[in-house]
Amino acid sequence: MELRVRDGRAVLAGRDDAGEREVDPHTLPLGAGLADALHEWAKVAEAVVRTDPPANGAAGALVTRRGRQLASRLAADMGTPVAYTDPVTGEQFVVEAPDREPVEEPEPAPREEEKTPWGTGLTVSVFTAAVVTFMVVTLSLGLGETSSWLALLANVLVVGGIAPSVWLARKVLVWRWVAYGVVAGVLLAWFALITTLL
Repeated sequence: MELRVRDGRAVLAGRDDAGEREVDPHTLPLGAGLADALHEWAKVAEAVVRTDPPANGAAGALVTRRGRQLASRLAADMGTPVAYTDPVTGEQFVVEAPDREPVEEPEPAPREEEKTPWGTGLTVSVFTAAVVTFMVVTLSLGLGETSSWLALLANVLVVGGIAPSVWLARKVLVWRWVAYGVVAGVLLAWFALITTLL
């Protein structure tokens, strides 16, 4: 495979059964924006060749160095040697593909089983249950003075609004204790409201 500049675009030339073919780097499975970088380099190279004295200009040296870097990346991505024709000097270099060493995945460290913090968790649940019970009872009694139906509607809306969050939080390590407290608080508040109505 050979990296060339043709009309301000980077092309990759190679031989197959039909002869020599040139392809656009965008048609190949190159990673991390390499095809765009190749085309950008080719545009700069063409502009430098037209304006700068090619043999010894500083811009020409930068184009040459960037071309070698891109050829190295291309060789690594494709896993094959890449011939690089310098657009400034016309010299050709061959960049070998780096050896790909098999990557050994480290064995995961054995996980220590986490102990459930029952004391702290239950304290959070009790506190949350107390706050939720107080809020639901206060809301229901306040609205119940106006209309029983309004109090019932408010309870349904409050519980319906927090139910999805509580359902999702039940599996999160810390927030599960809050979720348990919210459920217990709503149930306690409803039990208290039903006993006050009887």
